[in-house]
Amino acid sequence: MSTDPKISSLAHNGYEAENIQVLEGLEAVRKRPAMYIGDVGIRGLHHLVYEVVDNSIDEALAGFCTDIEVIIHEDGSVSVQDDGRGIPVGLHPREGRSALEVVMTVLHAGGKFDKNTYKVSGGLHGVGVSCVNALSTKLVAEVRRDGFLWRQTYERGVPQTPVEKVRPLREDEGTGTIVRFWPDGTIFKVTEFRMDTLAERLRELAYLNRGVRIAIEDRREDDEALRREEYHFEGGIVEFVDYLDEARTPIQDEIIYIADEDAEAPVELAMRYNDGYTENVLSFVNNINTHEGGTHISGFRRALTRTLKTYAEKNNLVKNYKGDLSGDDFREGLTAVLSVKVAEPQFEGQTKTKLGNSEVQGIVESIVSEKLAIWLEDHPKEARRIIDKVVLAAQARAAARRARELVQRKSAFASGGLPGKLADCASRNPEESELYLVEGDSAGGSAKQARDRHFQAILPLRGKILNVEKARLDKILQNEEIKNIVTALGTGLATTEGDFDLDRLRYHKIVLMTDADVDGAHIRTLLLTFFYRHLRPLFEKGYIYVALPPLYKAKKGKDERYAWNDEQLQEIIAEMKGDGNARVSIQRYKGLGEMNPEQLWETTMNPETRILQRVTIEDAAAADRIFSTLMGDAVEPRRKFIERNARYATIDV
Repeated sequence: MSTDPKISSLAHNGYEAENIQVLEGLEAVRKRPAMYIGDVGIRGLHHLVYEVVDNSIDEALAGFCTDIEVIIHEDGSVSVQDDGRGIPVGLHPREGRSALEVVMTVLHAGGKFDKNTYKVSGGLHGVGVSCVNALSTKLVAEVRRDGFLWRQTYERGVPQTPVEKVRPLREDEGTGTIVRFWPDGTIFKVTEFRMDTLAERLRELAYLNRGVRIAIEDRREDDEALRREEYHFEGGIVEFVDYLDEARTPIQDEIIYIADEDAEAPVELAMRYNDGYTENVLSFVNNINTHEGGTHISGFRRALTRTLKTYAEKNNLVKNYKGDLSGDDFREGLTAVLSVKVAEPQFEGQTKTKLGNSEVQGIVESIVSEKLAIWLEDHPKEARRIIDKVVLAAQARAAARRARELVQRKSAFASGGLPGKLADCASRNPEESELYLVEGDSAGGSAKQARDRHFQAILPLRGKILNVEKARLDKILQNEEIKNIVTALGTGLATTEGDFDLDRLRYHKIVLMTDADVDGAHIRTLLLTFFYRHLRPLFEKGYIYVALPPLYKAKKGKDERYAWNDEQLQEIIAEMKGDGNARVSIQRYKGLGEMNPEQLWETTMNPETRILQRVTIEDAAAADRIFSTLMGDAVEPRRKFIERNARYATIDV
């Protein structure tokens, strides 16, 4: 931890007990936790850590913290330590008790609600660390400030001790805060933290907050040595773009970096074009990932399109192209990270991750336009490469439009335009309808016989579909299998402007059903890549599922049971044998086609007995990187990824 005298001398600067503002009480949090942290599943559990880390990041944004350490302890608790000024411990003027206790026990109490303490503040729900306290069986807060170590212990949000003055600080100890908490198992469905989930978010925060060192350590007993990751990026979001593009080939020598820290809403942008075909723009407001975009993204897109178009026309770079250039063309193969700081952000949208502040659009647009124009003038060779790519994208889009017009449905439920191979369901209610994408014609035939015709539709897929990571839109729409999928779904593609309409979706469950072997896994990955790149809203809505057919059937006389893994199989065999030594026959299913329709229905399609896995995207940056690594051209990043993740793989022998 840093003991920088500069930081220590600033420890009291505008962050005292009177700077803590109180808004409301804690009682409601334990009654309705989902209202405060999103949900009580794995996502909500990890959100507890992010709330505590956000306090430390706020200190970093204000210039008082350079070091943050997150530890998952052997007993399953988590501690977050920083070298900020330390939460104030003095008496709160209105509450008549220690400010530390107020911050820890009153909802929406904290420096982030006093504009003199923090100009901008992170935290999506902004409920503060008191919410974490309320949802923990135990929490211990330790503060180093005013020359002493202070401590208070809580259980389910209730103080168990007063704020104790433990001891004087040693000379080598700086200021800071440590919060350690044990999540409440009566509230959360799971209380086991995932190191990888936390590490992805902490890495993101380290990129967004240049120069801050963030470490995470997993001390739980495992078959491996102690796991520790440390993130510290002096290059900030420029290094972030490099990381995202590891598996792609750039067409520029350098990453474009634009920043204006003095603007009313400080803006930072890093961007680079690659030879791929997908747009990958990540946007953040006060370190919050704005998945749904918002006014800052609108400002960026308008500036990008207008500035590049003006430059191309001024320098006669598009004189041979007679068609029109759309915004999509300017974003093909673009990787960008946009980070904006907004004093009072207004979030909208389904997941409250869409920025609504109208003034931000103009600020971002003017900063990006001005500085991008200068960069283009200074880099004519790279500018030309970018414009050439834009023109190629426009030509491909025109070809794709022609191909799409052949594919597009006349109406969401008109059967005339549906693929011949589709065995549709009788229901016209998307909420109850399911579409199974089945590997192979023979399995497709069994599935057609097995299904419930009222709500289950079957579309057999022949062979492997196109790897969309390496193909342009016009080529994608010429692929027969993809054409059939797009037509059956009815929405159009999300990657073509004005084409996508979620209300036209004919099925709210899209189930990928492939064999349990290497080929099946490859087909599933190709399908997931297609959905992620061209129909991402279906992921965001939770409409994509993977069917899990059983791996084994165990049979003893008339007793037949199915097993989905080796452990389950051993349990079934032990039960069937009982005390005796009866013979149990085992069948291992290599493919769906080996099951008759009754077995397929019972194990994989019957809503009462099947197992479906919903595919969700927790972290867009990580998902993008995995798809580009696994399905892109670069071999070295793929080799590294496979070596790193081989122990999680399912080996088909």
